[in-house]
Amino acid sequence: MREYNTYIFDLDGTLLDTLDDLAASTNYALRQNALPEHPVDDIRRFVGNGVRKLIERAVPGGESHPLFEKTLATFREHYLVHSQDRTQPYPGIVPLLRRLRDKGKKIAVVSNKFHAATFELCGHYFPSLIDAAIGESEGIRKKPAPDTVYEAMRLLASDPLSTVYVGDSDVDIATARNSGLPCVSVLWGFRDRDFLIEHGATTLVQSPDEIF
Repeated sequence: MREYNTYIFDLDGTLLDTLDDLAASTNYALRQNALPEHPVDDIRRFVGNGVRKLIERAVPGGESHPLFEKTLATFREHYLVHSQDRTQPYPGIVPLLRRLRDKGKKIAVVSNKFHAATFELCGHYFPSLIDAAIGESEGIRKKPAPDTVYEAMRLLASDPLSTVYVGDSDVDIATARNSGLPCVSVLWGFRDRDFLIEHGATTLVQSPDEIF
């Protein structure tokens, strides 16, 4: 695989296996508001477009439900406290980031997870390995809009011609396309090979060792 100067990673399903904690906080929020809970495999399909969309998909009737905003707030409060209960880096991710760091590569994370959680998780699991971590916040469009990717490249003074985007979902494929970057799609995350190919994946990897 071609070597790049800047590597921009998605977080959930790419660097971190966050599914169990996302599912636990989602079902806690639903339970606290007397709403039906979901199995983990359903929540796997709900994630990828940010917290608001996750709860919209989980709550019957979505945003039109009278308890939607309360459920969303409950999720946020619970997840900020419990985001590290069962979350772990995928095997091989930390060695990959260390190799990139040792070679002087620039490393960023862009996520549709709200910014406080993105920043905290990157600091906890990847101390001194991430140059910029950007999550969902007011005033910047979330993926698949290119805004967070552009902001990462701005912060790192990166050349788009020497930058690659790495993610695990259709949202990531669209984000890379909208940002004008090549996309590496990983196969250990929340979407399978057939789904990724159907949504335009062209470069797929089964192991972090294949990225660098």
